[in-house]
Amino acid sequence: MFEVKVVKTKEELELAFAIRKKIFVMEQGVPLHLELDEYDAISTHFIVLDQDKTIAAARLREIDSKVGKVERVCVLKEYRGKKLGVLIMQKVEEYAIKQGWKKLKLNAQSYAVPFYEKLGFKVTSPEFLDANIPHRAMEKII
Repeated sequence: MFEVKVVKTKEELELAFAIRKKIFVMEQGVPLHLELDEYDAISTHFIVLDQDKTIAAARLREIDSKVGKVERVCVLKEYRGKKLGVLIMQKVEEYAIKQGWKKLKLNAQSYAVPFYEKLGFKVTSPEFLDANIPHRAMEKII
């Protein structure tokens, strides 16, 4: 049974960072200085646990009045295909709704656009490069 948690402690935050480094830095080649940034300090972080092992992460921050931005959504390779992306995104959306936010935005890696479309997000930009990876901006009214 998988558990999604809102990060509350420094230790949990370090677990989220470790997952992000493994996926974005080591697997995808994103430079560390781009992966861990100034927005980490003002974001709400989420982790997914498989018993005591951290297996996925995401972050959420308010970017405008009642608008949140979902970032750094990632799942360890050996856990992909188990609907964990859906699970963490549901928790992120529930959290945003509790904050009274009305819209979520994100920049999806282009290959992940169909995943986010299934969750109700709509593409709002042409393709662009971020950390040398093709992305599309997307948003959803919540």
